[in-house]
Amino acid sequence: MTSQYEILAGIAALAVLIALSLWLLLRRRGGPELKQALEAVAIERLQNVLLPDGMGGHIQVEHLLLTGQGLVVIDAKSFTGAIFASERMEEWTVIGKQGRFTFPNPLPTLYDRVAALRQLVRDVPVAGYVLFGGSADFSKGRPRDVLSSTELVERYRRPEKADIERLLVAFAPHWDRVKAAIEPVP
Repeated sequence: MTSQYEILAGIAALAVLIALSLWLLLRRRGGPELKQALEAVAIERLQNVLLPDGMGGHIQVEHLLLTGQGLVVIDAKSFTGAIFASERMEEWTVIGKQGRFTFPNPLPTLYDRVAALRQLVRDVPVAGYVLFGGSADFSKGRPRDVLSSTELVERYRRPEKADIERLLVAFAPHWDRVKAAIEPVP
């Protein structure tokens, strides 16, 4: 015969299991999807463009955002699973449902893109990030300049309409210079 304490312990264990499952589901889903995060922070956005690299060539930029805090270069990654990465590693590893694979460290290329943009707009704050969706797990450590979509929205939330007009006046000449210098990716 089952005692009252065993029944209560079973119910408590079930409640903990349900709570843990919900927490994991929400964590796996993460924050806003990458596209929604970009739209949530950008006053204006350019996508898949070639930017002069300052040495007579061009460098491809996946997302270039005009935000309330300046210009932001984004390299978006939609990998799911555990990601093992550091600033000094040549390749980063993803272990997920699709198995194990590696991809080149995106930070050196990101820094080249940011440097090219800084040469073009010297008087405007420029930042760059590798952006991952909420299903990326950096439990062993996350390199500097890597953000989740939720963190991007928290850090660069779009300003209120009254502030947008003021910012557009301040940033317009620089943003226009960028738009005049870019080319679409063929």
